[in-house]
Amino acid sequence: MSVSCAHDERSTLVVSVLVDATRRGRSTRLCASTRQCKGAATSPLVFSVETIRSLNDYPSALKHCVVSIGKFDGLHLGHRRIIQRAVALARNLNAPAVAFTFEPTPAKILRPQKAPCPLCDPELRIKLMAQLGLDAVVLFPTTREFLEQSAHDFFLKTLVQKLDVIALVEGHNFHFGRNHEGNELLTTLCREHNVTFEVVDFAQYAGQIVSSSAIRAALANGDVSLAHKLLGRPYALSGIVGHGDQRGRTLGYPTANLVETTTYLPGHGLYAALARLQDGRTYAASVNLGGNPTFGVTETKIESYLLDFHGDLYDQALTLEFRYKLRDVVHFPSQEAFLQQLRHDVARTRELLALELTTR
Repeated sequence: MSVSCAHDERSTLVVSVLVDATRRGRSTRLCASTRQCKGAATSPLVFSVETIRSLNDYPSALKHCVVSIGKFDGLHLGHRRIIQRAVALARNLNAPAVAFTFEPTPAKILRPQKAPCPLCDPELRIKLMAQLGLDAVVLFPTTREFLEQSAHDFFLKTLVQKLDVIALVEGHNFHFGRNHEGNELLTTLCREHNVTFEVVDFAQYAGQIVSSSAIRAALANGDVSLAHKLLGRPYALSGIVGHGDQRGRTLGYPTANLVETTTYLPGHGLYAALARLQDGRTYAASVNLGGNPTFGVTETKIESYLLDFHGDLYDQALTLEFRYKLRDVVHFPSQEAFLQQLRHDVARTRELLALELTTR
């Protein structure tokens, strides 16, 4: 997916769908564009959403709005349910729909050593939010001073005075303010200020409540299929292709070594994934995440062999969408045994992803 984003206080993030979303009775235009490319062909739609990084001079066109507040880490099925309800309510009220989120997350300010590694970066979070029909996303620059506000002050100074909120939509486990207060107080504040307040029930999968913690647990176990179901999309890692030790090339399986990743790493293993290049092409990939004990490598690396790719990817952006775990990382008794298993892994990757690539 291509992204264009200016990092000023107000910017429009263009993601793979262009929506000239109109507020307060304006019509909505959905425009699809088609791109032909080598690898898997894609026909993306493009959405745009206004991204606000400061509440100074908050745009009047976005006031009198329906708001949902949260970290939205990973934007999983539970988050999607909340935002979708906020968007639907906004349309019924002929008002803008706004998500209010934080960067960095409050945990990184208050408990930096214990803060969980995020499931997606801010850019992807906004991209996914745009696809849900929001008119704007407030990516608030979190500070300790801001977090030390009382819940009452945050509600009054930010939601009422800055955003002129008319409705709030939150989940059952929503908490805010320095005392970590919840929906009971929020119900009272909304009633006092004539703000509609709705609470959305938890999303569940197979009897399990969908949460960011549950997704991290699934990923830690290498269960990328379960993470896919809880997220509502494949789990992805993005970074830059760096230089490695060239061992794969000498063995006939050149790999793209993903570096500069900032999000949660799945457990060590060999995975079948889709590799998305910065020019839009998509390839099946066998991904080794972890060390390579056969060759004495203990350092955790993300090495991807892209099937049927020929070229140079150094210093280019690359995204890996994890589809299946094939096996654990193991030590092989010889280089030939390693290569024999690698050939099997590549064949299995091709088999598992063939249908998806041919239908894209």
